[in-house]
Amino acid sequence: MNRILASLLFASAITVTLPGCSLLPEQIDETKNWSAQKLFGKAKEAVTEGNYAQGIKLFEKLEARYPYGAHASQAQLEVAYAYYKDNEPESATATLDRFLQQHPAHPHVDYALYLKGMVNFIEDNGLLARLGSQDMSERDPRAAHEAFLAFKVLVERFPDSRYSEDARGRMHYLVNALGAHELHVARYYFKRGAYVAAANRTKYIVEHYQTTKSAEEALALMAQSYEHLGMKDLAQDALRVLKQNYPQSVWLSGGPKQDAPWWKLW
Repeated sequence: MNRILASLLFASAITVTLPGCSLLPEQIDETKNWSAQKLFGKAKEAVTEGNYAQGIKLFEKLEARYPYGAHASQAQLEVAYAYYKDNEPESATATLDRFLQQHPAHPHVDYALYLKGMVNFIEDNGLLARLGSQDMSERDPRAAHEAFLAFKVLVERFPDSRYSEDARGRMHYLVNALGAHELHVARYYFKRGAYVAAANRTKYIVEHYQTTKSAEEALALMAQSYEHLGMKDLAQDALRVLKQNYPQSVWLSGGPKQDAPWWKLW
């Protein structure tokens, strides 16, 4: 009997306690009655102070509450910038892609393209400086490609934009970086005896990065790869192009052996 009574008392306690949870005061959202202008101002203030998470939160509230207001589209750009500063490139890129899709004629499209380029440029910043620190066959150059494409669209669509001059300089850097990346991969294959892969990589460099400093060594490495494969005619063709375009090339005399990942065979 005592057991039954104890069980009934426990069940009653649960019945009384559970509804009591609903009586707890809800957390008050102090921004509930804020205007779009106030939300925008407070969000900008948070970002300026380096409180990016708070800024993103307020900008997203603004966009959700006032989707058709004057501040909504600008809030998307501000959110993307905050993500960029907070080292969240994927979120920044996704936000910018959404902005560009929804507002193709917005007066700040040039800035959106520049910011998209910068997000990916910074993500892969120092590519040339870090080439020797990691096996380049393992590095994914997608960020550099994405940055180049965004800058390219910017300078083609808005050649007189305030951001275009800087974008052109970064494009030049990225082309050299991507050419260097391809060259490192070609060296990697050559050193491991994968001469077909090395030849294909060097051919790609000559076709797509012929204006970069990587093209000279790529021609020499191409000749070496074909030499190893027994393709004498192709090796001589590559060597001939090297001599025509770089008559003073160090690779014609064996290359700077202290740095070279391969050696002279002819």
